[in-house]
Amino acid sequence: MARRIDLALPVFLFLMLVGHCRGGKIGICYGRNADDLPAPDKVAQLIEQQSIKYVRIYDTNIDVIKAFANTSVELMVGVPNSDLLAFAQYQSNVDTWLKNSIMPYYPATMITYITVGAEVTESPVNVSALVVPAMRNVHTALKKVGLHKKITISSTHSLGILSRSFPPSAGAFNSSYAYFLKPLLEFLVEHQAPFMVDLYPYYAYQNSPSNVSLNYALFSPESQAVIDPNTGLVYTNMFDAQVDSIFFALMALNFKTLKIMITESGWPNKGASKETGATPENAQTYNTNLIRHVVNDSGTPAKPGEEIDVYIFSLFNENRKPGIESERNWGLFSPDQSSIYSLDWTGRGNVDVMTGANITSSNGTWCVASANATETDLQNGLNWACGPGNVDCSAIQPSQPCYQPDTLASHASYAFNSYYQQNGANVVACDFGGAGVRTTKDPSYDTCVYLAAGSKMSTTNSSSLPARSSSSPQPLAKCFGPLISLLAVAISAVIL
Repeated sequence: MARRIDLALPVFLFLMLVGHCRGGKIGICYGRNADDLPAPDKVAQLIEQQSIKYVRIYDTNIDVIKAFANTSVELMVGVPNSDLLAFAQYQSNVDTWLKNSIMPYYPATMITYITVGAEVTESPVNVSALVVPAMRNVHTALKKVGLHKKITISSTHSLGILSRSFPPSAGAFNSSYAYFLKPLLEFLVEHQAPFMVDLYPYYAYQNSPSNVSLNYALFSPESQAVIDPNTGLVYTNMFDAQVDSIFFALMALNFKTLKIMITESGWPNKGASKETGATPENAQTYNTNLIRHVVNDSGTPAKPGEEIDVYIFSLFNENRKPGIESERNWGLFSPDQSSIYSLDWTGRGNVDVMTGANITSSNGTWCVASANATETDLQNGLNWACGPGNVDCSAIQPSQPCYQPDTLASHASYAFNSYYQQNGANVVACDFGGAGVRTTKDPSYDTCVYLAAGSKMSTTNSSSLPARSSSSPQPLAKCFGPLISLLAVAISAVIL
């Protein structure tokens, strides 16, 4: 008699775990400290045109919240520092706020996060002691209306909450914040909320260019790696180092399971005369590389493959912000909605800095290995291109069209050119620490075709994520491989 096999349990386990298989999210910060900004409904249209799904605002402006009703956008709203005292003192204040500012517009407007306070340790008025009481009152208010499991509560922080961030493994919170930090972290764990932090490699570079190179801050392939002497972990960019400094600081306090969310990161498109790094080109480079880093679930050296959610700062230049010139120039758009530079929010392609148009020509140039480069430099460049550089290096694997000749220079040339074409075919993208050189002669041979921007083999404007090297699995493969193995084990257990 045939034996009935009950697959309900393994299928349930599989479906449950699939829910955890998602890539990191990319959002945008929508600040409004500027003159002549478009009306909120126009902004909502602009954001949808850019296919942006996640937006952070810094208050609960009713016109803004209403503008995102019946859109596909998920909204993160904020309780400003100026409201913390009222929120911390009386539950009734929070109940009234929720009744007037959230409930009439939810769920037509998909509000998924509430940030209670913003970078309170940087505030000229010390309101940090009010954060956790205010968060508790917000949670109580949400629980009264049954939304405490649908809207997540947290608070944002600057990297200044650390007393030490280098090397990353030595990351430590400033002990003077311990009185509010411990209950804050306990609240986040209890309610499964992320630790939110605003990270800016730009400032690390601007404040100490002799110690932090521009390439390191921009995720550039020619960046010189930094090794953490305590762990041996290798860092190729400042963003990862900053994220891991937070992770190690949390781990030191036994909160290593807390998810880290980056609620602000970006690069200014303009600055004062001394802010030479603040340019549209650098802003586009940083944000493009950051988006790819997130979309591909690159993770960090301490937590490889871990998805991380990031909000780009910011949507508009904000001319009313005080401070140095760069403070007013972090936007992707001017108030008239004209693009300062363009981004591919999918992380799959690239656009021209000056025109914002999709790149369709490499101007008849390719990038190959320099005859003067050392084998070490070629190997480092090859490793970077096929790894963090997200180049599809399958063509130089054994039995593939570009494997022969099996030389380091030939393989590096193919990888260098692929990265070069996928990143704007500009001089910087062919540097590789001096190991790359541009040529006007097409290096293709036999059945080995070198990419040119706009060619059918290019991943630019592809409908799928860029292929990665064979040593670096795709995000879905990383996720579904273990799940399929788990399903097989579960099925075997049921059968036996």
